[in-house]
Amino acid sequence: MAPDSQNNDNLELLLEKTENGICELVLNRPDKRNPLSTAMLKAIENSLLKISKEKTIKVVILSANGPVFSAGHDLKEMRANTNYKFIHELFLQCSRTMLQITRLPQPVIAKVNGIATAAGCQLVASCDLAIASDNSKFGTPGVTNGLFCSTPAVAVGRTIERKHAMEMLLMGELISAEEAYRFGMVNKVVPEDMLDDTVRSYASSIASRSTLTMSLGKQAFYRQLDMDVEAAYNFSSEVMAKNMMEHDAQEGIDAFLEKREAFWRGR
Repeated sequence: MAPDSQNNDNLELLLEKTENGICELVLNRPDKRNPLSTAMLKAIENSLLKISKEKTIKVVILSANGPVFSAGHDLKEMRANTNYKFIHELFLQCSRTMLQITRLPQPVIAKVNGIATAAGCQLVASCDLAIASDNSKFGTPGVTNGLFCSTPAVAVGRTIERKHAMEMLLMGELISAEEAYRFGMVNKVVPEDMLDDTVRSYASSIASRSTLTMSLGKQAFYRQLDMDVEAAYNFSSEVMAKNMMEHDAQEGIDAFLEKREAFWRGR
């Protein structure tokens, strides 16, 4: 992917591994705690843009090398560029990247093994699913540095209950993986030695489904969240009716009734 312009080495910021329709993107600056620098955010955004057009990729896993999933924004970069225009664009860039995850046709699974704080926690909250090792921790510690985690709060506040979100934002303390599960930040917590297999099991199950159905369903799910209940039912009824007109829905139902394997066309 993209090299980090702020470093003299040629270490790739983002690694990409694709196998059997599953693409894993790996944050690869463990020496810097995998910061979401401008360069890293652009690397993620560029990769997701490419993946969105790849019909052979059915699911994305987002992971990281090292003991820290991501510590959030690069504070050294922010202090070296203190003008409002740069800082504002950095946060806008981060927001675009998070939205791109939500809008990606393919489901995205966060595989967390370590610490995810601030924008790193936002990254986890923005993914469709999240599975963490039992030694992972999560937090929005901006208040301890005088910078409230307002943009992470958008994703976190839409993922977990308001009181839990405000607890994280106001206290700025790390919470355990078990607390993150209880709050609704992650779907599952497993021992570290089971993390890879668990995530792969989830990804393989998703990859076995119709990519068209997954894409339609994911898009509809996020759109209806901002609607009132009546509008959401009207919208989702229309989506399901259109879904039923597609080959994959008809093929899937026929396969179920005929007790055979379905053959998807996909999107």
